[in-house]
Amino acid sequence: MVPLPALLALTTTVFLGCLTEVLPAGLLLGMSEDLGVSPSATGQLVTVYAITTALTAVPLTGATLRVPRKRLLLALIVGFLGTNLLIAVSSSYPVILAARIVSGALTGVMWSLVAGYAMRLAPPGLTGRALAVAMSGTPIGFALGVPAGTALGELADWRWAFAAMALITVPLLAWVLVAVPAVPADPARPTRPLAASRLPGMRPLLATVALFSLGHNVAYTYVGPVLAGLDAEALLGAVLLVFGCAAVGGMAAVGSALDDRPRAVLLSCTAVTAAAIVLLGICDGVHGLVLVAAALWGLGFGGAPTAFQAATALLAGPTADAAQSLTIAAWNGAVAGGALIGGLVLPLGTGLLPWCAALVVLSPLLFSRRVVLSGPGDRCRARR
Repeated sequence: MVPLPALLALTTTVFLGCLTEVLPAGLLLGMSEDLGVSPSATGQLVTVYAITTALTAVPLTGATLRVPRKRLLLALIVGFLGTNLLIAVSSSYPVILAARIVSGALTGVMWSLVAGYAMRLAPPGLTGRALAVAMSGTPIGFALGVPAGTALGELADWRWAFAAMALITVPLLAWVLVAVPAVPADPARPTRPLAASRLPGMRPLLATVALFSLGHNVAYTYVGPVLAGLDAEALLGAVLLVFGCAAVGGMAAVGSALDDRPRAVLLSCTAVTAAAIVLLGICDGVHGLVLVAAALWGLGFGGAPTAFQAATALLAGPTADAAQSLTIAAWNGAVAGGALIGGLVLPLGTGLLPWCAALVVLSPLLFSRRVVLSGPGDRCRARR
């Protein structure tokens, strides 16, 4: 049995990190008006966050490998407390932008840390399930956290949404102190992230992560214009809600299969996501099909980040924390890249976006046999 109280504390940490990253998108108009900047400038608070995470995940994870894991986890939570509280009380856009940069750096370390922490806490044979529990904070953040934070910002003020995130960290600190066991730092001579990139099968996996995230974000970033092109813009709220709820289901499905068939999970997430995006492109605005496409998209996407991190851990073994930073950098770099490419394609017609996105998502299937099966865990399974 997995240590559920400890894992749920990690889930809440992931939820907090996810919500901190994406919430400004739901509060964009209110923040823009209050801070006296354009909506596009406010939108950069999300873009800069993702770019910072991508750029700092590898060096900061490498620099903190010798820090005891629980101490580092507590420090990251305190960091989220400080940055979100600063944003809640500040009226200066440059100060808020600086706080977002710091938060992005914290998040890059957090993703790497939590994945390895969850798998160390699990008994043998249940590491995939433990990772799925811990990382379920991401789809829950999309499905529940963002709508709730956006509603709070509309009912009261956008600052209260950030203040609420700061308040969440107070009981979370107590929870981690009580429920999460301490685990040691990496050995005295830990493997650095760039050395982990040379492990067999790691580079094809990182390419898969980057291409999946790139394709997803080409379409997801501009789902509003895509729906408008289908005369279904009124469904935007419903599409995002269905997507988020289905993503929670995708996470649960992945958790039950990761330990036995990690490569099959990777292929399924990729195929279902691409099929859903294609369905969105060909549904001709039929509302029922739009919602079916959103549900399938969420189902495929929901388990993908966890599957990628589990595959990374399988390949990296005892160097998992260092290797996870590479996965996080690849994922978040592609978030910004997807928004950029989608923005270049958008003027050519919204109908092109789903097809471009699906082709990018599917492209890793060309070298999928080099992923995971080259890892030591899978070789052991193959010999049985």
